Amino acid sequence: MPSNRIGRVNEEIQRELASLIPTVKDPRVAGAGMVSVTAVETTPDLKYAKIYVSALNKDSSAQLLKGLKSAAGYLRRELGRALNLRNTPELSFVRDDSIDKGAHILDLLRNPDVVKPPNPANAHIVLDEEE
Repeated sequence: MPSNRIGRVNEEIQRELASLIPTVKDPRVAGAGMVSVTAVETTPDLKYAKIYVSALNKDSSAQLLKGLKSAAGYLRRELGRALNLRNTPELSFVRDDSIDKGAHILDLLRNPDVVKPPNPANAHIVLDEEE
């Protein structure tokens, strides 16, 4: 029976980091506004973890990543205290731009110049919403 231990560990790391990041005193992190941890990928041996972060202020995302990289030791120590793991993973932070990509796709779908017009061969099909 396969276990989902890595998934549970990823969720715990994500939850703990979401509460720890606002405590970082680095001005690059504090000045980034609201920072959210969107995902965590941990290696199966729990030695390394890739943390995907997204910030409300997109202009300072490079500075945010530098600040988080410099605070990685503090975050790792606090994470080790909060979680009962044999090895506390080494943290690496990556900017998550999936929210931006999703918003761009949504804008494209709403733009009538980009979306193809309806097929005239299907004009006889009536959807429930049009009745």
